[in-house]
Amino acid sequence: MPVIVLVNPQIPPNTGNIARTCAATTTPLHLVGPLGFDLSDRALKRAGLDYWPQVDLTLHPDWETFHAQQRLTGGRTIGFSTSGQCSYTDMVYRPDDWLLFGSETEGLPKQILASCDETAVIPMDRSIVRSLNLSVSAAVALFEALRQLRAAHPDSALP
Repeated sequence: MPVIVLVNPQIPPNTGNIARTCAATTTPLHLVGPLGFDLSDRALKRAGLDYWPQVDLTLHPDWETFHAQQRLTGGRTIGFSTSGQCSYTDMVYRPDDWLLFGSETEGLPKQILASCDETAVIPMDRSIVRSLNLSVSAAVALFEALRQLRAAHPDSALP
C-alpha cells in the first residue's frame, strides 16, 4: 500500500482532508514537522471529521527522523512538485511507494526533492494557476497509484 507523506504542512483543513482520504482508502499518513498548526487545531479536526481514529497516522518531528525510518522500511520515495520530471500518470507505482508532498506555500524543499528516487508532476496550465491545492494533489496522486496497483494486482486487498 502506498503511503502519503506531508512535509511541513501549513493549513489544517488540507491535512484534515488528506486524512479523510487516507481513512477512506486505508492509506497510511505520515506528517513530517515542523507542522504549521497544532494537531488539536479545531479546523484540522473539522476537516477530518470523525475519521481521525481510522487514520494510520505517524508523526515525525523533522525530515531527518522521517528519512531514517523510511530508509529502514524501504520503498521508493516519489516527490510531487511543479518541477517534477515525469507526469504522475506516466509513473509506474509500486505497493511500497512513499508519495511525498511539501507545504502549501513552498512545496518540497530542493534538498528533499534531490533525495527522492523519482519526482512527479501533475500537469496543468501554469500560466493560469501556480499549483493545485495540496489535498487535491495528494488525492489525485493516490488514486492514480491505487488504480494502477489494482489493475496490476486484481486479487489483492487494495481498497
